[in-house]
Amino acid sequence: MKSETVGILQTILRIPWHLLFVAGVLVVIGAMALYSASEGSWAPWAGRHAIRGAIGASMVLILAFINFRLLRIWAYPIYMASIVMLVALLAVGGDGGVARWITFGGFTFQPSEPTKIAVLLALARYFDSQPLERMRSVLTYLPPLVMTGVPFMLIVEQPDLGTALALALGSVAILFVAGLPWRYLLASIVLGVSAVPVLWSQLHDYQKARVMTFLNPGADQLGAGYQITQSKIALGSGGMFGKGFLMGSQSQLNYLPEKQTDFVFTMIGEEFGLVGNMSILGLYLLMIGGVLTISMRVKSRFAQLTCVGVGVMLFLYVFVNVAMVTGLLPVVGAPLPLISYGGTAMLTVFLGLGIVTSAVVHDRPDVE
Repeated sequence: MKSETVGILQTILRIPWHLLFVAGVLVVIGAMALYSASEGSWAPWAGRHAIRGAIGASMVLILAFINFRLLRIWAYPIYMASIVMLVALLAVGGDGGVARWITFGGFTFQPSEPTKIAVLLALARYFDSQPLERMRSVLTYLPPLVMTGVPFMLIVEQPDLGTALALALGSVAILFVAGLPWRYLLASIVLGVSAVPVLWSQLHDYQKARVMTFLNPGADQLGAGYQITQSKIALGSGGMFGKGFLMGSQSQLNYLPEKQTDFVFTMIGEEFGLVGNMSILGLYLLMIGGVLTISMRVKSRFAQLTCVGVGVMLFLYVFVNVAMVTGLLPVVGAPLPLISYGGTAMLTVFLGLGIVTSAVVHDRPDVE
């Protein structure tokens, strides 16, 4: 994998500023939503969210000047480092048997989020090194299954089923784009469906309660179904244009739980209605479409697969969160990218955008 030397001015001109602009707009929307969630105050969430957004944008610009070839060289070490962090997290443990975060120097870090990036880099590196004639052999896909299965099991053990499933689905998407034949994909789906009883027996009681609530939301509206019931009330009361900024009764009166994280899309829907929600989905569509368009403009297979992986990661973030708060999926704890409060998830999204930026700056076809 060869790459040209890119000057400072050339780098600046090649940066996909449209992606950075859309990301900035989403961060501003998130800051305003968090301002409303804290009843018109920048503390404790909105101010920190804006600062993290500025740090994330800086990360993208720094990565633009890093040669994309280095990311290929460091793909496997980065993957191994992420596995070490997940193992260390389980070894250290956490409160109440939950081990998802590491706190160091006042900064709380969730290793499973950047692990998504580490896995997609490792998979892209692996398939980039495979000859195309080997892509029809089932043996070619055994190492990627192990590379995905190890972090998947470690994250399930935390337990964080939502992040683990997002990692698995993102990995399957990369395998499919890399050349996984349909027959293997269908066989995997059949195997996965057959394993549902075994997976069900391994779920924690609160996870089973979430699934049962999803199947019958009205069974326990004041208990397990409280979150999704309040979410639907808030979305419905917003109507077409919403009740207005700082005027959402469900959110301002604290009927809506987790309004600053997983259910921020609901709060925006209550205050700005269907028009506000659709505008946000339109921004995400622009961002994901921009990333996938870049995947068709880069030169190497490693860059193509990496960009597709980032695009799929963004899509899964949005799809799972929106489907969750509208009752189309069980509540699994998934943030809305760049809008929900949460530093690790936001910086992971910016890290992904930075990698895409490095690819489009440094990994371009010989003839443009």
